[in-house]
Amino acid sequence: MTTPCIICVAITGSVPTKANNPAVPITVQEQIESTHEAFEAGASICHAHVRNDDQTPTSDPERFARLKEGLEKHCPGMIVQFSTGGRSGAGKERGGMLPLRPDMASLTVGSNNFPTRVYENPPDLVDWLAGEMRTYDIKPEIEAFDLSHIFQAAKMNAEGKIPGQLYIQFVMGVKNAMPADRDVFDYYVHTVKRLAPDAQWCAAGIGRHQIEVNEWCIAAGGHTRTGLEDNVRLDREHLAPSNAALVKRTAELCEKYERPVASWRQAREILGLRLPAAA
Repeated sequence: MTTPCIICVAITGSVPTKANNPAVPITVQEQIESTHEAFEAGASICHAHVRNDDQTPTSDPERFARLKEGLEKHCPGMIVQFSTGGRSGAGKERGGMLPLRPDMASLTVGSNNFPTRVYENPPDLVDWLAGEMRTYDIKPEIEAFDLSHIFQAAKMNAEGKIPGQLYIQFVMGVKNAMPADRDVFDYYVHTVKRLAPDAQWCAAGIGRHQIEVNEWCIAAGGHTRTGLEDNVRLDREHLAPSNAALVKRTAELCEKYERPVASWRQAREILGLRLPAAA
């Protein structure tokens, strides 16, 4: 299998703190340094959240701006993907950083349960976020927490609300949402290929499911996501020392299945993204 595998590193997220793992990068400078190490280890997409000084999540555009500037300087060519997730803000606040024109941004097209709350993505907000991404030429990464999200993404694609080639990520292993189940995974891949034959797809496994979902993706010809946002451990006994360590582990799986790790240029070509101005 010669198709390059895009490795996305989700560096921080909204939930893990340094109490969970001291390696979780919280400040913008820590995030830049952690991403640079992961970039050198083979990651070509950085999925980014930002935090306040007290480690709580935020959608502060100023922090996103500083992070984007640092990533473009220290990780030239890497795809910068901002999160518009619901833990970091309410309503349109979640898209307040989109005028910064990152390469990509996450977009969840429907609601679902999380462990202790409902992850609300009402249709009017989804349409507004998708519209902002069209305005600023940002490619959405569809975060699918449920089968219905794949169908909704295909519908929005057909209507022109999400133009071009879809990029769909299955988020597996969140309690009360999509389980990390191989039969479910295979059906999701089948469904994407049936509804959107030209789509690219990937998956993320949460917690202990990270490594098995990485392997499913790589073996099946898709792309994959790793990083401290989703999982802070190497195994039951050992914390992950860095985002780069999780990327290296994923790259080793690519070698096992004879999948080349996509360079940033290859990742941009696969996803139809513009090259950076300095390239």
